[in-house]
Amino acid sequence: MKRFLLMIPMVLLLLTACGSKQAPTAEIPGDGALEIPVSELSEKIQIYSFTLDGLNMEVLAAKDADGTVRTAFNTCQVCNGSRKAYFQESDHVVCQNCGNSFSKEDVGVLSGGCNPYPIFPEDRADTEDTVTISYDFLKSAEGLFTRWKENSPAD
Repeated sequence: MKRFLLMIPMVLLLLTACGSKQAPTAEIPGDGALEIPVSELSEKIQIYSFTLDGLNMEVLAAKDADGTVRTAFNTCQVCNGSRKAYFQESDHVVCQNCGNSFSKEDVGVLSGGCNPYPIFPEDRADTEDTVTISYDFLKSAEGLFTRWKENSPAD
């Protein structure tokens, strides 16, 4: 009985931690766009989850030290089969699949190889309040996410 009572707080802690990390997923309609409030951006990478025509996708966004907005798709250009491909470690993003590490300043700048697939400034519309990525641009990148385990047909 004591062992059972000791396990309850651990289970509750795990459920709370898992629940708090699960972000709601929005559906981006054909006439819509992903809108990221600039007020949410900081030097800590934020991940925006959404579905586009039923396909799970994610964008990561942050501001660098000088306030420049950085955006990229949260999938590795080489090993993109895993969801949540990147995590932040200090001032770097690290691929959880291969362990390659990139300066956060390179997010949205570098293209090719094992790094987050960039969303360049010309691929989005920025205002003082919002970073907007159009449905059409997101749709053009859906091939990057078809290999995600959540998007693959069950075996």
